[in-house]
Amino acid sequence: MKTFLFLLITFIISTTALSSLAQPLKAPERTEGEGPFDRLIIRGVTLINGNGAPPTGPVDIVVEQNKIVSIHIVGYPGVEINNDRRPTAANNDHVLDAEGMYLLPGFVDMHGHIGGSSQGTTAEYVFKLWMAHGITTIRDPGSYNGLEWTIDHKRKSLANTITAPRIHTYMEFGSGTKNGIHNPGQAKAWVRNLADKGGDGIKFFGHRPDVMESALNEANRIGLGSAAHLSQMNVSWMNALDSSNMGLMTLEHWYGIPEALFEDQTVQDYRLDYNYQNESHRFSEAGKLWKQAAEPFSDHWNQVMDEMIDLDLTLVPTFNIYDANRDFMRARRAEWHEEYTLPSLWEFYSPDRRAHGSYWFNWTTQNEVQWKENYRLWMTFVNEYKNRGGRVATGSDSGYIYQLYGFGFIRELELLQETGFHPLEVVRAATLKGAEALGVSDEIGTVEVGKLADFVILEENPLENFKVLYGTGAIRVNENNEIIRTGGIKYTIKDGIIFDASQLLQDVNKMVKEAKDTENFEIQQPGHY
Repeated sequence: MKTFLFLLITFIISTTALSSLAQPLKAPERTEGEGPFDRLIIRGVTLINGNGAPPTGPVDIVVEQNKIVSIHIVGYPGVEINNDRRPTAANNDHVLDAEGMYLLPGFVDMHGHIGGSSQGTTAEYVFKLWMAHGITTIRDPGSYNGLEWTIDHKRKSLANTITAPRIHTYMEFGSGTKNGIHNPGQAKAWVRNLADKGGDGIKFFGHRPDVMESALNEANRIGLGSAAHLSQMNVSWMNALDSSNMGLMTLEHWYGIPEALFEDQTVQDYRLDYNYQNESHRFSEAGKLWKQAAEPFSDHWNQVMDEMIDLDLTLVPTFNIYDANRDFMRARRAEWHEEYTLPSLWEFYSPDRRAHGSYWFNWTTQNEVQWKENYRLWMTFVNEYKNRGGRVATGSDSGYIYQLYGFGFIRELELLQETGFHPLEVVRAATLKGAEALGVSDEIGTVEVGKLADFVILEENPLENFKVLYGTGAIRVNENNEIIRTGGIKYTIKDGIIFDASQLLQDVNKMVKEAKDTENFEIQQPGHY
């Protein structure tokens, strides 16, 4: 009987498409990028390796096809390089002169949604914004464009037939079922079906404890990853500590941590007219949550943190996605919106009771003050988590709340530095720690012999100022008192293929201009007339 039930459940799930009815246009065939080459030599860079080590250089790196085969220290800063120390280039080798530039591992965005119909964003638009900001690997938490669509793009990215980061597909738990998942047997069957279809992992919003424990047990048994945004609709019976004890691998945002830190209550102190479908309620009340938790460095606070670290739970804070809550005007006036935000995405951001993350119905000074304190307590926890050996990885969650793909990821780096991370720790979170969390640190995350040739190359030192990683660069005044722009990524290299980052941004700018011309659209601030 149990065997029959399992087969029946599997059949029902497998015949219900794990896909969305409204998918973005597929990414076009790749026309950008040079390579891969039989042999590529990158000359004269300063290497920031991603493992926390300080910069070193000048360095020459030799790549064959898509793999690093040798790394050579070729001199000293400020001293002419002795060519006798350099790897020799044959006539058919491709040499990239990057002398004086900085090279990092390709970035890993652990929370990268590939747009969709709600935002009106195409795959090409999203992918090129990511690649222009050095993001060579993403995890799509939810895969809301459908499993088949996402896996199709994953395969094309791996083959480099499209211009896109490599993709890890995490499907929302229960998607594709007619009536949801209601018991442990259904949970196991859904997880097995996901694995059979080629998914990489599961994104949870929480669930009834016995159902979620069954799904996590099965996922861990067969090698699927797991991530959770523990929503307010589920967190009261399953917080971050409960979930990590069941085997959860990564915690998205921060929901569930304050609940695990409660001392004199068991649920959030909701306003009594609270309605989760009212996103103004949801996000204004969330800004009060960390104040309800145990004091930093108290016994309970320490105990919860240490236990989560012992369980190897990875935190993916996505600080940037709630940045507007601290300063609504700053986020909506970010300069890149004018050139790189599609009209449809701008409309999606604007106040709307029906759209996720568009909760600006009456966002007040008091809301911003509360969220600033929320960040202070949240950042204290995350920084200490890192200091005690816990893994913190970098994710953006862009496409919502005035955060734009690529740009939001660089903002996340800035916010990790605000949290207390040394810039080298920030780079490690954006590279190696993400690779570790995905279980692919043997392939990416640092610049080492035998790993894939995924690099970010720029002319400025990002450790001195992460703003130089933005596609819009950083503002400076030169020796003639002239205002100049400096920075922006020069090259993004994925699998040994060299992409001109500025050209990718130009492609995006062209898409935006064409959409604006077609719609006779210009960006206006909410309520403008």
